[in-house]
Amino acid sequence: MSKNRIKKQYKKLGKSPGSMIYTGEKSTKKLFIEVFDYNVEKCIEKELATIEDAFNFKLSDSVTWININGLNHVEDIEKLGTHYNLHPLVLEDIVSISQRPKIDEYDDYLFVVLKMLYIDKNDTITSEQVSFVLGKGYVLSFQESEGDVFDAVRERIRQGKGRARTLQADYLLYILMDAIVDHYFTIIEALGDKIEDFEDCIFSGQVSKTINKDIQDLKREILRVRRAIFPLREVINRIEKHESPLILKKTKTFYRDIYDHIIQVSENIDIYREMIWGLMDMYMTTISNKMNEVMKVLTIMASIFIPLTFIAGVYGMNFDNIPELHYEYAYPVFWGSMVIIFLGMLYYFKRKKWL
Repeated sequence: MSKNRIKKQYKKLGKSPGSMIYTGEKSTKKLFIEVFDYNVEKCIEKELATIEDAFNFKLSDSVTWININGLNHVEDIEKLGTHYNLHPLVLEDIVSISQRPKIDEYDDYLFVVLKMLYIDKNDTITSEQVSFVLGKGYVLSFQESEGDVFDAVRERIRQGKGRARTLQADYLLYILMDAIVDHYFTIIEALGDKIEDFEDCIFSGQVSKTINKDIQDLKREILRVRRAIFPLREVINRIEKHESPLILKKTKTFYRDIYDHIIQVSENIDIYREMIWGLMDMYMTTISNKMNEVMKVLTIMASIFIPLTFIAGVYGMNFDNIPELHYEYAYPVFWGSMVIIFLGMLYYFKRKKWL
C-alpha cells in the first residue's frame, strides 16, 4: 500500500463525527460559485463573489440551483451548510470524497451522492464525487473542481428548452442526475472500444510486451466504474419509494427512466467483465500456442539430428578395424546417407502433417 493511500485512509482518524476534512487532492485557489435562479418567465445566471451572496436565494419564489466548485474551501461550505440548516454529518460527507453513491433523507431536504465519470486528456477515466442537496425550491451541488457534464443542463435552463423551467426543483435534480448517468454511456463505449482493440491485437498476433499489464489495468478500470454505478440502483429505488413533498409524483416517472439507464449500463459492465476474463484466457492461450509451435520445431529438429548424430558418433570412434575407414568413397557415401536420412525424415514429417 502506497503512502498516499495510507494518508488518505487515515486522514480522519481520531476526529469527532461531523468534522469537515477534505480528503481529496484537487485544490482550487478560488471557490467558484454559480447560481441559476429561474421560473417560466425569467432566468438569472450569476457567478457569486462570496458564499454569503448565496444566502439570499434560499427564500426565492423561483427554482434555484447553486453550484459550488472547490471542496477544499471547507469554511465557506460550512457557512453555506449552516445557513441552509444542513446536518454536520451531511457537511462531513460532502468534503469526504470516498463516499459510496447514496441518498440520505432528512426532514426538509434530501442528500444525494453520485460519482461523475469522464475521460480526461490522457484518455483515462476519472471519477469525481458530486453531492446534491434537494430542498424546497432549490438544489445545491458540490464538486471538487471546475469542469463537469452539466453544460447541456445549463443551456436548457438558459434557453427554456423542454420542461426545465416549467417544473420544480425535484425535476432539476433529475436532469442533473440524468446528465451524469447519460455520460456513463460514453464511458461504457470507451471501455468497449478498448476491449475490441485488445481482441484485434491478440487475434492478429501484434501483441505488445505490456499487454498483460494493460489488460489488468483495464480490468481495474472496469471494477472502479462498476463501484461507481451499481449503488445508483438503490438510490433511484429509494427516491421512487420515498413519500416526500420534495419529489412530486409526476416527477418520479422521470426517475424511473434513470433506473432503466442504470440497469442497461450495469448489464454492459457485467458483459465487459466477462470479456476481460476472456481476453486473459485468450492471451494465455495465444502464448501457449506460440510456445507449442516453438517446441514442435525444436522437437522436429532434434528428431532429425538424432540419427545423424548417431551415425557421426559411430564413425567418430577411434577404432582401427572399422571397415569403412579405408574405403575410397566412404566420405561421400557417409554424407549421402546423412542427406538421404535428412530428406526422408522431412518427407515423413510432411506426410504426417507435423510440418
